[in-house]
Amino acid sequence: MKFFAHLNTAVQILSQYQGQQPFGIFIKDFFRQDKKYGSRDRKGISHLCYCYFRLGKALPDMAVAERVVTGLFLCSAGPNDMLGQLKPEWNEQAGLSIEEKCSVLSGSSSEQYSMLSVFPWKDELSAGIDHAAFSNSFLVQPLLFLRVRPGKLSVVTRKLEGAGISFTVPVADSLALPNSSKVDEVIVLNKEAVIQDLSSQRVGELLRIVPAAGVGAGKQQPKLTVWDCCAASGGKSILAWDVLGGIDLTVSDIRESIIANLKKRFAEAGISPYQSFVADLSKPRATLPALSPDLIVADVPCSGSGTWSRTPEQLFYFDEAAILRYSELQKKIVGRVQEQLRAGGHLLYITCSVFREENEGVVAFLQQQYSLEVVKMELLKGYDQQADTMFAALLKKH
Repeated sequence: MKFFAHLNTAVQILSQYQGQQPFGIFIKDFFRQDKKYGSRDRKGISHLCYCYFRLGKALPDMAVAERVVTGLFLCSAGPNDMLGQLKPEWNEQAGLSIEEKCSVLSGSSSEQYSMLSVFPWKDELSAGIDHAAFSNSFLVQPLLFLRVRPGKLSVVTRKLEGAGISFTVPVADSLALPNSSKVDEVIVLNKEAVIQDLSSQRVGELLRIVPAAGVGAGKQQPKLTVWDCCAASGGKSILAWDVLGGIDLTVSDIRESIIANLKKRFAEAGISPYQSFVADLSKPRATLPALSPDLIVADVPCSGSGTWSRTPEQLFYFDEAAILRYSELQKKIVGRVQEQLRAGGHLLYITCSVFREENEGVVAFLQQQYSLEVVKMELLKGYDQQADTMFAALLKKH
């Protein structure tokens, strides 16, 4: 009866969690305080909690325990011991399609069930997103993706094979692995490969459009100057370094602690030299150094809605009013940084959002308010590849 004990503990945890911190941190603290759970118990209980969150906005009035088991049924790719004990009549149907499972749920309840209610904001989506397919994607744990650094492909694949870690190659220099893979125990992260989602890696396609520095008029041209203005952990900076070659890099973010962590990662990645500073770019009077870069990378704060299959608790607790708040913040940031961009320079605008107001809406604002024109704009769909969904637009300043 251990799975009923797991279910009871999951209900206890879910009743305590209020969405104020990442659930992964919250549940680790819970297990740290109560050490009676073994590793398999922790894994099973965590899985049940995430099954609950993966139902998003669906079935809000259902009892917590029943909703957990419903989520387990929908998230199961086939029969399994946990579902077999908790809901044996559903276990034999666990291999059905999502649509067929929804029919099973509707047939066993007075309430019609549809996956479309998991993510109810269809009218707010960016163009090109299949609402049904996107909603279904929340039932599946995304893969772990590695971007292999230049010249490191053979050593990385050899190490993974030697450790018995399976992988596929979705695109060149990208590896897809099971989410639980302990790659940090096998390869030298950041030096040999970086953990970076597939869609985030595809931002490199837009970077390659930016004219590179080179030799002209009989003399060496200066390096391409790049400002990663919302650098966070530095993933886009490392990508730009690898794609664009020798660049004159500047990074910034809102807190000193972010920059400190970024510097550690840059040291591991061999990124040097570069400049860094701290600034709140949403403040119009924020003091900025004189930059005049060739390229600004603006991976702006956003709802993160394209990544919610990794953190489904964010979907569960999301308030639609946040879309406008993020959009206004994004407009403040890009409006401030575009002032620094030299004439003829490029602005790469990036979000990990699926909401039109954060994506096409901000790009339209940039074109209307400033001397910027779109070179390429793309929705980077990942929901059909167990990856994140992102948005990127490359603009050029007149």
